[in-house]
Amino acid sequence: MSEQQALREDFQNEPLSQTNRQSSPQPGGGSNKALLWIAGVGFTFVIALIGFFLAKIPGFSMVGPMACSIVIAVIYRQIFGYPKALKSGITFSSKKLLRYAIVLFGLKLNVDTILHHGLGLLARDLFAVVFAIIVTVFIAKLFKADMSLSFLLGVGTGVCGASAIAAVSPIVKAKEEDTAIGAGIIALMGTVFAIAYTILRPYLPLSAVQYGTWSGTSLHEIAHVALAGAPAGQNALAIALLAKLGRVFLLVPLCLVLVWWMRRKGKGKGGEKIEFPYFLIGFVAMSLFGSYVLGKYIPVSKGFMDGVSSLTTFILTMAMVGLGLNVSFKALKSKALRPLLAMTMTSVLLSFVIFLLV
Repeated sequence: MSEQQALREDFQNEPLSQTNRQSSPQPGGGSNKALLWIAGVGFTFVIALIGFFLAKIPGFSMVGPMACSIVIAVIYRQIFGYPKALKSGITFSSKKLLRYAIVLFGLKLNVDTILHHGLGLLARDLFAVVFAIIVTVFIAKLFKADMSLSFLLGVGTGVCGASAIAAVSPIVKAKEEDTAIGAGIIALMGTVFAIAYTILRPYLPLSAVQYGTWSGTSLHEIAHVALAGAPAGQNALAIALLAKLGRVFLLVPLCLVLVWWMRRKGKGKGGEKIEFPYFLIGFVAMSLFGSYVLGKYIPVSKGFMDGVSSLTTFILTMAMVGLGLNVSFKALKSKALRPLLAMTMTSVLLSFVIFLLV
């Protein structure tokens, strides 16, 4: 055998290099990702289903299936940890399904009622955003808390929870650690407040619309607003979602103001892309369709509308399961204790002030 033939055979029999192995397509890789995504969505589905059955038990029915499901999710996270392999599906449930459910709920929205209360809701929303940010920062200074994390918590409390924190963080150059801890605190405290609202609701001197206004203007996440508003009925939930979506909409001008502020201080590069809450457009469009087209020009039965309402509630429940799985008590370290206290005090004050305003 010649030397060239030997070299050729050695090359043919040589294992793939590390680079070649990495670049070679892995058989079944795409299908595995799809299966894990399906498993993640299915995981939130199963917990939501358990919550629905648990809510039929006397006592648990007081808080409803959404609260039961999110508590189960939080407990699961603390005991078994976050199922990282299912992250893509869980994230889809907590983010995408939530927005789809809100759009779908627009079918049950009475536009005439919203138009009657809309301007008042937006004024309260603006007050809530400004109040939450200023008071949180002020209390944080008194407690000598971490100002970056405290500011993020003020934004999350006033606007729309973790999504507001995620939108604002790159603009104000916040650390990734602060962003993660802030999102966890908002999810935890928002859940506590939403469940407290649900428990207190029967004893408060508020009508369904007033309770919905109070919930939507003072609670943290959209999921928390849905959790607290649903037990009060469809009109209360509709008003609550509208009030909350008004605060979500205010995220856009808030981010623009922060970009201007950071540019003025010379700390920001500017030009950050701000994500517009497009599901707000879908929510309004579906509400107009449900109010002026469905039932008038397209006949539908009461059973159909009840089915849509049940489906919407279940999808919201799956979304809140995903939210609950993101709550980790380990994130509340010494750095977060003072900002947590400042944010909690602000949340209590905001709830009390908005209660007086409704």
